[in-house]
Amino acid sequence: MGALTGFLAGLGLVLVAWTFVEPEWRPERRDRRGRGRMADLLARAGVQGIVPGQLVGMCAVAFVLTAVVMAGVSGVPAIGLVFGLMAAGAPIALLRGRASRRLRDHAAVWPDAVDNLTSAVRAGLSLPEALIQLGERGPEGLRDAFVQFGRDYQATGRFNESLDLLKDRLSDPVGDRVIEALRIAREVGGGDLGRMLRSLSGFLREDLRTRGELESRQSWTVNGARLAVAAPWLVLLLMCLQGDVVQRFASGAGLFVLLSGATLCAVAYRTMMWIGRLPAERRILA
Repeated sequence: MGALTGFLAGLGLVLVAWTFVEPEWRPERRDRRGRGRMADLLARAGVQGIVPGQLVGMCAVAFVLTAVVMAGVSGVPAIGLVFGLMAAGAPIALLRGRASRRLRDHAAVWPDAVDNLTSAVRAGLSLPEALIQLGERGPEGLRDAFVQFGRDYQATGRFNESLDLLKDRLSDPVGDRVIEALRIAREVGGGDLGRMLRSLSGFLREDLRTRGELESRQSWTVNGARLAVAAPWLVLLLMCLQGDVVQRFASGAGLFVLLSGATLCAVAYRTMMWIGRLPAERRILA
């Protein structure tokens, strides 16, 4: 058990040091715009000022602290290892939850934003001016992004580049559709911009209504999967208060049982989420 404790401590130190080193040979998966998955997750969650390396460092620190605390409380390093692995994934799970909430919040206010654009265009404002005024009169959840768009456009005068920066800031599939429609409308020209915006607003409202009904029916599947996965580990956490019981996991067989249980829970949870999933919108030209 002493060797396992030393291994856990050494692994934690290596993970912490890894975040401060950027070797040239480190592999990195990139999406179509050259960003890694973690960078894309941070963008979708609306988190600024944190780079992927710092996120990895947070996961490593959570792993080390939780593993040490749980190993000390239970007296079983294997339990500390399992709970440490769970804690290491907590920052990623929190970011994914925040990204999902942000996506729903944006989807709920985009129809109002398009209606605001329609009114501005009918009042005689140009398309860039109509977008800039959303930073003052638009829905609360989108104002900051359009304030930044106004600054970009006023600094460069380049509409398409400012739209690209706006898309990166929003990281929102609905926003991508709206922005690309506006880009095409500006390039093609004509007097149908108001009609196009009214049609887009109606489509977004209908899509929001349909998805809301599906998500309300899906929620019982998601909550059931989370409860089923969390229940055995909550029982194990309570068992840590009884030292003579948890000592049964102090052997190699106990470690195998814990790791096997964690793997089965993860597979079962992902399977339930896959069965009850809804079609995910993909970003346009992202």
